[in-house]
Amino acid sequence: MSKACTVGPESVRMIELGHPWIIADSYTKKWPAGETGDLVELVDPSGRFLAQALLDPKDRIVARVLSRERMRLDRGWVKERLQRAIAMRRDHAGLVDTDAYRLVNGEGDLLPGITVDHYGDYLMVQIYCSGWRRHLKLVTQALDELLEPAGIYEKSRPQNTRELESGGEGKKYGQLLSGKPAPEPLVVLENGLSFQVSLERGLNTGLFLDQRKNRRDLMARVQGKRFLNLFSYTGAFSVAAAAAGASLVTSVDASPGYMEQARSNFSVNRLNPKRHEFLVGDCLTVLDDLARQKKCYDVVLMDPPSFSTTSKSRFTTRGGTADLVAAAMKLLKGGGLLIASSNHQKVDLADYLKELRRGALQAGGTLQVVSLSGQPEDFPYPVTFPEGRYLKYAICVKG
Repeated sequence: MSKACTVGPESVRMIELGHPWIIADSYTKKWPAGETGDLVELVDPSGRFLAQALLDPKDRIVARVLSRERMRLDRGWVKERLQRAIAMRRDHAGLVDTDAYRLVNGEGDLLPGITVDHYGDYLMVQIYCSGWRRHLKLVTQALDELLEPAGIYEKSRPQNTRELESGGEGKKYGQLLSGKPAPEPLVVLENGLSFQVSLERGLNTGLFLDQRKNRRDLMARVQGKRFLNLFSYTGAFSVAAAAAGASLVTSVDASPGYMEQARSNFSVNRLNPKRHEFLVGDCLTVLDDLARQKKCYDVVLMDPPSFSTTSKSRFTTRGGTADLVAAAMKLLKGGGLLIASSNHQKVDLADYLKELRRGALQAGGTLQVVSLSGQPEDFPYPVTFPEGRYLKYAICVKG
């Protein structure tokens, strides 16, 4: 029998609006003692049933709504939710020449606090709500039954902010939950291009799946153009540009390790890294150097990392994006494209566009937005959960 947990008027309203999170407040402090992973009944102050939720009492989000009806958290229920997610990708995600994509997007697939990514013959599970830890075997058994992957991995998320900031390069965060170990690196396909990923090492796998459609869009815009990729990470946008016929691709990242992975991704696609530039350094410093050398580009893309767990990163604070835009515009020819992207959940689109405006004014130029997009179809979010719409990708023409 699930414990009854009373929520206050604000939480009642949020549940009725369809929001899946219960945030800790004076009401949740009075809940009966429970263990992480318990299935609890949420009731209003009069005792009326509202929803069933997964308990995570030590977190700021103390519970996540699994259903507005009474249910049992068993294999049948998990399997039904997974089948729904799989069908959605099959019918709506447009996965052409691609075997790397998101299979379960947490709240967006009515499984709040857990994601599953598909990499070739393997699956990668990530837990964002400790309540799922107890039920992880249910999830992996259901995935094995439905998809028969070669193996299922889990990548853990460190609580330590410094690890999140550094990106955890080379450190082992992945563990095999079932099946056989994946090759290291594992080569996956996206938009007909090959990319190396690691299901074991690093905080991330080496390929951000939520930019797949944006990379495809870039490929249609860069033929014969000079392309500058800032915060290039392992070079996925750079590979896409080079494969689409960009005359020069310049990749900039502060990490020598990521730059080596970028070169490898060029080689895997039979693209000669020697025909392009790989610059290791702080992006603002490199932009200043390139401006002094009077370099000029047709397309500049900036996709800085976002650490929503820390305010130390200069690109999560007000003014960071604007400074970057102003510096990049000096290198962009008139009529050229500035592509600015942010995955920072706490910055909404209106505020992000203000940062771009601030940068353009700082540079003494103008930017016209010709396209605005976000994450692809395999990263759905409910209309009741605005936090799920996190990715902002603005294509702007320099006036």
